[in-house]
Amino acid sequence: MQPSVYHFLKSRPDLLHFVRMNPSWYRILTRNPERINVLEETSKTFYGQTFSQKAGKFSEQLNLLSMLLSMSEYMNTDG
Repeated sequence: MQPSVYHFLKSRPDLLHFVRMNPSWYRILTRNPERINVLEETSKTFYGQTFSQKAGKFSEQLNLLSMLLSMSEYMNTDG
């Protein structure tokens, strides 16, 4: 692996962890260091940091909050 790629990974602990969890990326980056951008996009998907994943998570949280509020209203009307 080129020293510049290694230093870049050392400066980004999330990417370094991703590469350690997916050892095939060692081989990919050794052969094609310019694929570091692909590594970043793949790790975003792995960590759930893409816009669609964040939007889905936010939607789930809103649904949970809505359910809790409706349950709270139901319990207050009974008691």
